[in-house]
Order: sequence, then C-alpha cells, then structure tokens
Amino acid sequence: MAIENSKKNVTFISGDKTYSMGNGHFYVIAGPCSIESEVQFLESARSVVANGACLLRGGIWKLRSSAQAFQGLGKAAFDIVQKVTSELHTGIVTEVTDPRQIESLYPMVSIFQVGSRNMHNYALLKELANQDKPVLLKRGLAAYIDEWLKAADYVETSGRAQVILCERGIRTFETATRNTLDLNAVAFLKKNSPYPVIVDPSHAIGIGELVPDISLAAAAVGADGLIVEVHPAPKEALSDGPQALTPTQFSQLMIKLEKVLNALDRKLEKK
Repeated sequence: MAIENSKKNVTFISGDKTYSMGNGHFYVIAGPCSIESEVQFLESARSVVANGACLLRGGIWKLRSSAQAFQGLGKAAFDIVQKVTSELHTGIVTEVTDPRQIESLYPMVSIFQVGSRNMHNYALLKELANQDKPVLLKRGLAAYIDEWLKAADYVETSGRAQVILCERGIRTFETATRNTLDLNAVAFLKKNSPYPVIVDPSHAIGIGELVPDISLAAAAVGADGLIVEVHPAPKEALSDGPQALTPTQFSQLMIKLEKVLNALDRKLEKK
C-alpha cells in the first residue's frame, strides 16, 4: 500500500461560502436519502441548515438492490434542487451513477458522490477525474483499504478532481445492524493517507436511533465530518426510512456533536 504523508485539503463551495475540508474542522452534510418531492426536500433542507449542516445531501438517481424499489426522480428533481439550494444559499452532494450524468449534474452540485456499488466502476471514476469538483468516494461494501485508495488514485489521475473518502460500513458476518462501521479504517486513513475522511453513520448501522451514538464516535476518532440522512417523516420515506433521523433527532445530535468537538479542541463548521 502506497502511503502519502502530505495532507490534502479539499475545497468546495456551498452557496456563497467556500470551505476547506481537512483543516481540522468538522463538517456535517445532511438531508434525505432520496429527493421525493419539493415539499419533502425543502422541509428536510430547511431543518438541517437551521441546525448547522454546511451542505445538503439528496439522491437524484438511486442504485437499488431491487429493480422494483424507488430509483429516484432523475431529471425531474433538477428544478427542485435548484430552487431549494437557491432559497437556502447552500450546495448539495448527490450521487452520480453513470458517466453520462456528469455533465447535467455539474452546474448544480458542490460535490459528486460515488456510491459503494460504484467504487470499482473505473469508467465512472476516470470520467470524474476530468472535471474539477470534489468527489466523495464511498468505500465498497467489502473493499480493502488498499483497494479504496487505489480507486481514489483513479479520480485524481488528471490532477483536477479532489477526493474525500467516506467510510459507510462494511459487510461482515454480523446481521444485527445493516453493516459494520469500520472506525479502524478512519483512524488508519487519518494517519496514513492524504485525504479527508468522513463517515456515513446512516448506511453503516441502518437503525436511526443508533445513528447519533456512532456519529459521536466518528467525531471522537478523528473523522473530518459526517454525511447523515434526515427525513421529515422517516416511516413514509421511499428509500432507507429506518436509518433516517427526524429533524428533532438531528437537532439533538448537532448539540451533542458540538460538545464532543469542543472537548477535542475542534470546531463544527456551520453554514
């Protein structure tokens, strides 16, 4: 495994503000798994921004294990994203599932997300390398750290795109939770890779009431941030409802998170 000692700060723009992830501050990205409607996305977005999230998340296209599951609104979500991000003066992270989507998504996203299923999609990674916005690269569900870092190399081949690594849990023998969050990987990568590392507690554990606990653990171990699912009515969500926080739960998490970070002499970077 090639170890790079020099650290890389990743710059992204959210609304009218520029952030630099990797500078020791902590960044929270939040919103629903999927954009389902303008009402749903706007309510989610208003609540997370009001409580300190610096960037929205929201799926436009979704890769699902079942072909019958909700696949996202696709291009029908574009107007919703533009309206909500403009109103709240914030940016969005959304998943790109196909190289043909990059051009149409580029004007509206702050950071492109590569989902776990696509970590090994080298054609997609090579195309993302040719644009200049950051790429949030999720770890494959059974990927070694070395494979994950090599996937990051693909994104950085042109020297234009920058990488943020996202630990989202790996598949193990355990079935009590959705996945097993590998905090070992976060600690290791913070010492032995140049990239900012964030954690997706929602996909890692799959149980909403447990998401705050592992979010605090991620902050304590040195992660650079979180990407958290928040939905105004999780039981009615069209995708991943059981792992989503309500706006009230998210607000409570942010209060606790700031206390943990303050104890570690770190700052929560708010919108």
